[in-house]
Amino acid sequence: MGNTTTHADIEFEMPAASKQSVSVSVKDLDLRFGSLQVLKNLNLDIHEGEFLVLLGSSGCGKSTLLNCIAGLLEISDGQIFIKGRNVTWEEPSERGIGMVFQSYALYPQMTVEGNMSFGLKNAGLPKSEISERVSRASEILQIEPLMKRKPAALSGGQRQRVAIGRALVRDVDVFLFDEPLSNLDAKLRADLRVELKQLHQRIENTMIYVTHDQVEAMTLADRIAIMKDGIIQQLASPDEIYSKPANLYVADFIGSPAMNLLKGVVANGTFTAHGVSVPLSGYDFEKPFEGPAWFGIRPEHVAIGDAANASDTQLTVKAEVVDPLGSDTLVMARLSDERFWLRISGQSKVKIGDELKIGFSAVDASLFDQSTEIRL
Repeated sequence: MGNTTTHADIEFEMPAASKQSVSVSVKDLDLRFGSLQVLKNLNLDIHEGEFLVLLGSSGCGKSTLLNCIAGLLEISDGQIFIKGRNVTWEEPSERGIGMVFQSYALYPQMTVEGNMSFGLKNAGLPKSEISERVSRASEILQIEPLMKRKPAALSGGQRQRVAIGRALVRDVDVFLFDEPLSNLDAKLRADLRVELKQLHQRIENTMIYVTHDQVEAMTLADRIAIMKDGIIQQLASPDEIYSKPANLYVADFIGSPAMNLLKGVVANGTFTAHGVSVPLSGYDFEKPFEGPAWFGIRPEHVAIGDAANASDTQLTVKAEVVDPLGSDTLVMARLSDERFWLRISGQSKVKIGDELKIGFSAVDASLFDQSTEIRL
């Protein structure tokens, strides 16, 4: 397949751009704490100007990997390259990175301007250059009116902008973000997501961003690396991860609600489970397969009512739970003894106990081998 990275029997095709200009490269990285192995033979190439998101649940190793790249943790084996330079044993200050943490870590006794310029003063930069860098960063982040305030006089969103500004003034090629929005309320998170996206578009630096929030990952990333137990499960664009999850874990992790999964058998070009039969002529198999499998379909790919008539498989289910969310409504039914979620219009007047005609087709589905849990 050319330039690939392999983990747990999954191959990742690296974009052509990464062959030309790799910004950060992690090679055969292991990290152990005594007998506990946290990162396992991990390989990852991040290309120039890319916004890469490390996504996963708590304890998957995403923040640990970021801290290894930053030099805050000493790795057990492997190598780390930044801009083609081996930085495996270099101090964080020598790696050419700027880092933004979950906690703002601002000096309370200093003004915004003081916080942003402190590191540059310690580095011995001329006053004129410090002033220029701080001015440029404050303009980009639109915090010029806040420069004389102290952190106690700032909102959470303003403090996080200052923390980002403190990284920006370092004028580095690679920025590392460790869950920078997790301490903010929902509206501020949404607002700062937009600002981070625009910031990346303006400065075009490489950004590596850690989060457990899949909405942040899907909206910010050029590519997402989904991690579990110290291993990258899938490395791909948000669209590919959503539409073609590499394994059962990724399928179940991405989406809210998660992908509907039915346990059954593939035989003679058809998936069958208890009370369900789906012709698979429209499904794009990686290679021919017959045997026990999981069939996955996302709630938004299930047609309701008359729209179901165009689907290959048509069934009737009973609404057991109805969750109105305004713009749309989530309905939980049961199919083949499994919970089965539907996403319908928010204006639909569905009630608990209503019978609903539904339909779906294999072209929108994902199939996984039951034994390996790998996409078929």
